[in-house]
Amino acid sequence: MLIIIISINVFGVIFSWLPYLKLKNKKLKGSIVSNKNYVASVFLTLPLSLLSVQIHAAVNQNIPEKIIVTASPSQDPQAPVSGFVATKTLSTNKTPSEIEKTPQSISVITRDQMDAQDVSSVSQALRYTPGVFTEYRGSSNRNDEVFIRGYSYAPRFLDGLSYGMGASSSTGAIDPWLLERVEVVRGPASVLYGQVNPGGLVAMTSKRPTASPIRHIQVRAGNDKLAETAFDFSGTLSDDNRVLYRLNGVAKTQHTQIKNYKEERFALAPAITFLPNEQTRLTLLSFIQQEPEAGYRNFLPAYGTVKSTPAGTIPFDFDVNNPDYHKSWRQQYGIGYEFEHEFSDSLKIVQNARYSHINQKYKYLVFGSLRKDNPYVLERRAQQEQRETDTLGIDTRLQADFTTAKLNHTVIAGIDYQWSKDQDNLLRAIGPEYDLDWRNPNYHYPIDMSLQKPATDQLQKRDQIGLYLQDQIQWKNWILLAGLRQDWAQVRTHDFLAKSYDQQDDHKLTGRAGLLYAFDNGISPYISYSTSFEPNLQTRRAPGSAPFEPSEGRQLEAGIKYLTPNEQTLATLSVYQLQQRNVTNYNAEKAYFEPVGEIRSRGVEAQINSQLTENISFISSYSYTHTEVRKTIIAGTQGKELPRVPKHIASLWGQYDETSGLFNGAKAGVGVRYVGVSQGDTKNTVSVPAVTLYDAMIGYSLGELSPSLKGAEIQLNMNNIANKHYVASCAGDTACFYGIGRTMTATMNYRW
Repeated sequence: MLIIIISINVFGVIFSWLPYLKLKNKKLKGSIVSNKNYVASVFLTLPLSLLSVQIHAAVNQNIPEKIIVTASPSQDPQAPVSGFVATKTLSTNKTPSEIEKTPQSISVITRDQMDAQDVSSVSQALRYTPGVFTEYRGSSNRNDEVFIRGYSYAPRFLDGLSYGMGASSSTGAIDPWLLERVEVVRGPASVLYGQVNPGGLVAMTSKRPTASPIRHIQVRAGNDKLAETAFDFSGTLSDDNRVLYRLNGVAKTQHTQIKNYKEERFALAPAITFLPNEQTRLTLLSFIQQEPEAGYRNFLPAYGTVKSTPAGTIPFDFDVNNPDYHKSWRQQYGIGYEFEHEFSDSLKIVQNARYSHINQKYKYLVFGSLRKDNPYVLERRAQQEQRETDTLGIDTRLQADFTTAKLNHTVIAGIDYQWSKDQDNLLRAIGPEYDLDWRNPNYHYPIDMSLQKPATDQLQKRDQIGLYLQDQIQWKNWILLAGLRQDWAQVRTHDFLAKSYDQQDDHKLTGRAGLLYAFDNGISPYISYSTSFEPNLQTRRAPGSAPFEPSEGRQLEAGIKYLTPNEQTLATLSVYQLQQRNVTNYNAEKAYFEPVGEIRSRGVEAQINSQLTENISFISSYSYTHTEVRKTIIAGTQGKELPRVPKHIASLWGQYDETSGLFNGAKAGVGVRYVGVSQGDTKNTVSVPAVTLYDAMIGYSLGELSPSLKGAEIQLNMNNIANKHYVASCAGDTACFYGIGRTMTATMNYRW
């Protein structure tokens, strides 16, 4: 136990000094950010010091009794949930909150839903979620990019801290096997999460140690030579239940639908929880994910995909790259902790911290444009990319529950800090020797790498500090939620090619307010207003242009929620108007970002998650999203819709689980997904057709056949049953993507 105490103190010192060490050599004199790194250090050291005191006290007291974890899974927003209906969330308010009593639109994808639908990525887990356009890049979605309410690069958070976000881009992808749940928080979330875009965010929750034993092994096989094995173990490491563990991992190999490409992944996620007493909890979380083959990423032209040609269409499995000029490698890892200590029944401190690293190396020929004298010929660029991203995030908050007069308050006051370093290197060569005719591709010629010259060589460092305060007030059936946040951000960009150094300082006050009335019958209408703030960090700008102004968003939302008395059905309906100014958009033809001005998104979203009967469950969703460019300097785009945003998205998944009789242990599920028409360029001159896709699942518990097979289960899944070949989206004439074709998997689970 002494070793544990020493380790925790050392761990705390290292983390507390990291912000200072990262900043000490920077020329930040006089900046607000530099003046606050000491505050972040103090806030970090305090909780870990408290923990060591608690452990030391527990050791000295030699308390023998067990700590019994009795919380119901449905009451813990980080624990497993049986079925498809989750009633609580942690991501929306950073406190355990009832979804039906939170004045904001939220969706929760449970572990059971991910397993039933056989998802292989986080973006696939969101297929049946309203307001979210997943897999817009189809099989080219290497970084789990999604749209929320019409806004691209929806930020992702892992265990409450930002993960994989750079300058208008998204990097990294967590294997869903490592996750307990995925949540979508729609609308501006800057008050609690800082600098994020206004559409919403994706909140991922890692699997955590449990007192109840978990022993689970899974094997999967499928088309495209899929072979995967995974395991998940959890339980106690001490007789008194004071030390819990969780260890899960996965190994996978699979060819992609693009010929010559494959995915190979190895991931391991150990976690351990210390419970020195009933008031204190410390969970250490870590993961490492190695991908020798990280999959496919490229572009296709509109001519030959959404635009017909006399020669037909580009093959569905067409490889833009040369097979012998290929590298797709990625490594990700992270280590952090979650600490919670209750000073009393009404006051507690919570802290999250994590250091993460993403390293990526790619070598390929990327499509850039069509040859003017022959529209069947792809003009390509030979390039090599290497990108390393390091991130340190710390979030510390105090939560106080108290009553004034007849008002019940839940107040959180917090400070968060994030440091990141993003190093981006790109070598590129352009010339007619790289041209490729897709009708008769010639891949067999050498690529002279000595011709490649540096196109990007830059180092970008970012510091963010945020102070936030939120009060959730309840009076009888009325619930008022109000919050404010002050953000400071500093970005320093070293461009080694241009031999330049830029420093960008931004700060902003954001807020949120929501009012909800919870009727006794489970119906809860609400209205809310929120704002967002996000620095524009794009460095790929027009030559000689100044850095972009920060984008700002504001949203008005109204809705109604209904939770049945037995908590087996949760229905939500919301309408919103979301506006963002100082917007930038990537122009694929010019190969740089340019200011759009102001855009507006209006929409309606509806969702029902229900355990209708003991045997029948379903998930249904619908969303209508209408985007419009309100102000712009780009000719021909005023009043137009944003590309890659379907107006209508609808889905339905129904499942039947037999629990008695002749077919006891059998289950079957059927799903349908509809993705409506979207615009294919900024001037709305081309559209991407709608598509309807069908999914299915059957499974059986083999223990019903023989007691010796108890704990074994087999499951068969098929997604896009008809093998529909379709275009997922287009961002312009040179940026179209095919959707994912048919996938078939057989899964064997064994639990004991």
